[in-house]
Amino acid sequence: MSDSVIEAFRPLFEPKTVAVVGASTKGAALPNVFIRRIREFGYTGAIYPIHPSAGEIDGLKAYRNLGETPEPVDYAYIAIAAAQVPPLLREARGRVRFAQVISSGFGEVDEGRELQDELVAAARAGGARLIGPNCLGIYTPRGRVTFTEIGPEETGPVGIVSQSGGLGTDIIRRGLSRGLVFSGLITVGNCADVGPNELLEYFGADPQTRVIGMYIETARDGRRLFEILRATRAAKPVVILKGGRTSQGRAAAISHTGSLAGDDRAWVALSKQTGCVLVETLDEFIDTLLIFQTLTPQPRHPTRRVALFGNGGGASVLATDYYARLGLDVTPFGKEAVDALVALKLPPGTSITNPVDCPVGTLQQDDGRVAEKILEIIYGIGKPDALVMHLNLSAFAGRTKPEVLDNLVQAALRVQARYPGQAHFVLVLRSDGEPALEERKRAFRASAVALGIPVYDEMADAGRALAALQTHERFKSSRRL
Repeated sequence: MSDSVIEAFRPLFEPKTVAVVGASTKGAALPNVFIRRIREFGYTGAIYPIHPSAGEIDGLKAYRNLGETPEPVDYAYIAIAAAQVPPLLREARGRVRFAQVISSGFGEVDEGRELQDELVAAARAGGARLIGPNCLGIYTPRGRVTFTEIGPEETGPVGIVSQSGGLGTDIIRRGLSRGLVFSGLITVGNCADVGPNELLEYFGADPQTRVIGMYIETARDGRRLFEILRATRAAKPVVILKGGRTSQGRAAAISHTGSLAGDDRAWVALSKQTGCVLVETLDEFIDTLLIFQTLTPQPRHPTRRVALFGNGGGASVLATDYYARLGLDVTPFGKEAVDALVALKLPPGTSITNPVDCPVGTLQQDDGRVAEKILEIIYGIGKPDALVMHLNLSAFAGRTKPEVLDNLVQAALRVQARYPGQAHFVLVLRSDGEPALEERKRAFRASAVALGIPVYDEMADAGRALAALQTHERFKSSRRL
């Protein structure tokens, strides 16, 4: 089954031929922008503009319909008036594998429901699988196709299905700034034919994908979604951002993609029974995907005990309270660990019981290398399941050498390497928003994520991500019994 689903969707995620319907000879229409974007993104396959009369568009030979292209079309990008789409697809005559209909005016509005039924029938008659309608497109780094102008070119482990095109754009753009790299993201809109279930099966089978994210407003076949998730036994983490969990949200979902969103209790039950992780905001969605992208779950000892290490006593106290509410324990170290930390004779103002709060003056000792001695004791004697290193960058600005921050992180990585698989390492970089500091933070975040360290803006963000990781680990642990 896995090989067959991968082969079935390969033309979508790695298309060798792309048709573009709706491009203008003036070069200003959205399909013209799409042509420019995939060229800039490095697409090297054949591009066939479809136009009823033009001989050439954007320097490419144009064709009158989808049935006249020199080769069969793997992926067709269609953005024309809704009523014109069904006849266009009928003319494909089995030569189009996947047709993504960007156009709206179908099942998301009352007057378009019959037209959507006609669209599905026309796609089937023309031999094409239908994506959408009412969506923005696909972003696939391995296929060098993108509907958005900004996105990482690297192929990564995060596969996304989004029922919203705008939210799909947000996921790519915000994900890029936080270090996410994608195996692919596809917007599915009204899900008239291909929907989240089939794409979940694809990403579940795809060896490039290690974590799956889904923005869903409805699951047309909720029972099938449950069966797919249950059958995989959480082999890959699945993170679901569910739109329409309240009565007001359900009304918004109906007007957005014509979705019937379902009862929230069913989604909570789905999470408990299958191990998928439910999140409530876009930021939490991205943060959770990041922790699964960078860290390896440890179901043999699910995350519970957390050590906090950094500068900022009040922030540590607030985080301790918040983590406790999340089911994460920031408990004081035992006597052996405390005695060992006392023996280091750290400067006054350093708290060593967990949280370990160190003023900048402590952290800059030996240009930050003092952290290795502290962390060796935390790992070797304290034995936490996770370590959250939090650094308030504002306190370092102008007071320490530039290499201190690098030395702190490198010290943590060296200790981490001596205790493989024992504790998750998470980094929090806090700042006050000052532009120069934010620029330094972006650069530091990029280098840290490249080393496999998830980076968060606040300790609460890191806590929610660790709690999601714990949910996944506990579910997998329970299935081992």
